[in-house]
Parts: sequence; C-alpha cells; structure tokens
Amino acid sequence: MACKWVLFAVACCLVAAAQVRAWKASCQDPYYGSCYGIAHVCPPGCPRVCEVDCKLCKPICACDKPGAVCQDPRFIGGDGIMFYFHGKKDRDFCLVSETNLHINGHFIGKSKKQGLKRDFTWVQSIGVQFDSHKLYLGANKVAKWDDARDELSLLLDDQPIVLPPGRGADWESASAPGLKISRLQDANSVTVEVAESFVITARVVPITAEESRIHKYEITEDDCFAHLELNFKFFALSPQVTGVLGQTYSAGFKSPVKVGVAMPIMGGEDKFAASDLFAADCKVARFAGRAIESVAGHNFPEVACGSGSAAGRGIVCRK
Repeated sequence: MACKWVLFAVACCLVAAAQVRAWKASCQDPYYGSCYGIAHVCPPGCPRVCEVDCKLCKPICACDKPGAVCQDPRFIGGDGIMFYFHGKKDRDFCLVSETNLHINGHFIGKSKKQGLKRDFTWVQSIGVQFDSHKLYLGANKVAKWDDARDELSLLLDDQPIVLPPGRGADWESASAPGLKISRLQDANSVTVEVAESFVITARVVPITAEESRIHKYEITEDDCFAHLELNFKFFALSPQVTGVLGQTYSAGFKSPVKVGVAMPIMGGEDKFAASDLFAADCKVARFAGRAIESVAGHNFPEVACGSGSAAGRGIVCRK
C-alpha cells in the first residue's frame, strides 16, 4: 500500500510539473467580454505558441490558419490548402508579389542528408516592399535559446526600429504613414500592420532538441536555427497576385499539390527564386513600387483550419 501511495504522489508531482510548464494564451479583444482575459492552455499541436479565437473562446494553432508560413516551411494557402515549399538554404524566394506589395523570404537550413532529395530549410527573414519603403523582419542567429531575450530584428528603409519594451507596446512610423508595429509578447512576437494593405504576425522560434531528435535535423549547440513563424492577412490583393503564397489568393488558382499525402510539395523554385531579399526579380514578379487602385469587391472568404496531429497531417479547412 505504501508503494502505491508513493507512486501516486510521484504521478501527481509529474502532472503538476507538466501544468507549470504548459503555455497559455488568452483573448485580447475586450469586445468579447465573456472570453476576454481568460487563459487557455495551448493545444498539443502548438504547445509553446498559440492564440485564442475570441468568438469561439478556444485556443488555436496560428500555424493552422490560412496565410501561415511555419516549420520546414509549411504553408496554408489563401485557399485553405496546406503545402510545403522547401526552396534551398541560403537563398531568397518570392512569397508574395503584387504591383504595390512584394515580400521575399530568406531561407536558412542544413544541407540535405544522404538519401534525401532536399535541404532542411526554414524562413529566417522576410523583406517587405510596399510603395517606396523597405521593411526587414529577421531572426538573429542564436546558439542557446532564451525565451526572455528578444531575437527579432526590425529595420525600415535600412534604419533599425527600436520597439518600446513590454507586451502591447506600439511603434508607429513617421516616414511610412499607416505602418504600425505592436508587441504581442515581451519578446520575439509582433504584429506589423500597414493600414488597408496587410497585417503580418511574426514570431521568432528555435529548433528545439526534441524537434531535432524527432526529425533528425542534427542541430548542434552552436546554432539553434532560430527562424520565423508567420501569419499573413491581406486586404487589397488583385486577382493577379503571384508568389509562393500569393498565388493561392489569385483568381482561379487551382493548387497543383497532392492533397491528402503526408507532405504535399509545391514546386516552382525556378519561378520564385530571387537574387536578394529585396530584389523583385523572380520570374513571376509584379512589383512596380507604386500604389494601385485595389479591385473593388475582391474579398477572400474566411477559412478555418484544424489538424488532429502535431505533424500537421490531415488539415481540414472550411469556409
């Protein structure tokens, strides 16, 4: 009997420890009074980073929403279809290209292992061109990860942006009207908004030892491959928008990926490759560096996505 009580006590301690380590999120919109401020434990699919759908009052994985770019890297298109685009390490690729908006992503990674046909890659930074401005968001190179240390770098037109400290702090640009950056957490998580154009949520995350073990990344102690997890929301895209992600918002786009397989791959590296993070020279580029009148009435339906596994398989999206 004594042994049973000892085992029970140990089990309780382990449960308590797990609860202490659990990450939580809460609704930040006071409009939803019955949900506002209530803490929710993050789902198993995103135990360290999640957000709360205030309308449903439940935690959701940001990486399972349309417009998401996460992991290795996994995209959820504007059409709600999940796909992978691996690109190549140390190269830049056009993610979105529109006449008045161009977004490139810089990929970092590890060289492909014997037997693999691709590199392990992650999006380390993005270069956003809108009108006549250039905005850089990037993850610093980090050896040992510390959640409390801010590893996100921001520059506007080559000038560093210094955000005020503290969750909820805002910064607004004097030179780029309508540009606002807000901290979602004390470190490593922000939203970037250009009024009537786009909102980008960016989080800096490391490759953990557990992820490295499961996926055989072989991450070493000198570099945890800190990278970005991104969510995009657009307000004024034209039906001709292109780019790895942008094309999924274009009129009449039909995804070429094989839906339902473990890793549906989006090809086209040759079409989307750019010579620099701020070069609008990929084969499908449309950026002209000037504002255009958006297409009236061209709105994209809200799509909700969910996955039953941490690996992201079996994602289902519904309008």
